Amino acid sequence: MPLPLEAPRSLRLPDRDVPLELSRHPRARRITLRLNAAGDGVQLVLPRRTPIHEAIAFAEGNSGWILKHLEKVPPRIPFSEGAVVPVLGVEHVIAHNPDARCGVIRTEGLIRVSGQPEHLARRVGDFLKREARQEIGTRARDKAARIDRRVGRLSLRDTRSRWGSCNSDGDLNFSWRLILAPEPVLDYVVAHEVAHMVHLNHSQRFWKLAGSLTHDMAGAKAWLQRHGAQLWRYG
Repeated sequence: MPLPLEAPRSLRLPDRDVPLELSRHPRARRITLRLNAAGDGVQLVLPRRTPIHEAIAFAEGNSGWILKHLEKVPPRIPFSEGAVVPVLGVEHVIAHNPDARCGVIRTEGLIRVSGQPEHLARRVGDFLKREARQEIGTRARDKAARIDRRVGRLSLRDTRSRWGSCNSDGDLNFSWRLILAPEPVLDYVVAHEVAHMVHLNHSQRFWKLAGSLTHDMAGAKAWLQRHGAQLWRYG
């Protein structure tokens, strides 16, 4: 697993600075460069003994590649009036009704938000996290019961390195942004982590069990590979 490094927080390129993440991997044989999960910055993975300044020089030498790919990244979408945000893959428009007393509610195609404008983004974000906890928690407990297991602690974070994780105590951790993905994708990630409650590996037995807990594992994996990074556009 890559180990994060203390390093400059941004990479200075022609005309702009971009966020920078550096890590070391014990099995890496060369410096690898890619855009981060959000698509707004750069990740560098270094071999164990490579100096940080050498990795930064490598990135600067590839500034043309970085800028070219950053230009292809769709713009970010803040949680604001009129923004279109997917919930379980279904597009919803944020509608701000400051004088209403509804808090935040989701109706067909709309996320209605009351209160002052300065609180709108936070309220939408909190609402989506609550929706994620409810959706993920219910599915995780149901799937765990099917294999005679019990979920330990369930946590939601804004992780960029993985969509979910499971430890030997049955504690599960998920990215709240899964609530933005289509339902089969969220369901697959939950099934994947619940299957780790039996097999803490990626053996054939693990994949067979994971596949039995969801209905479109191959399609969900393909969707995440193609579109997963776009979920960090929101908020």
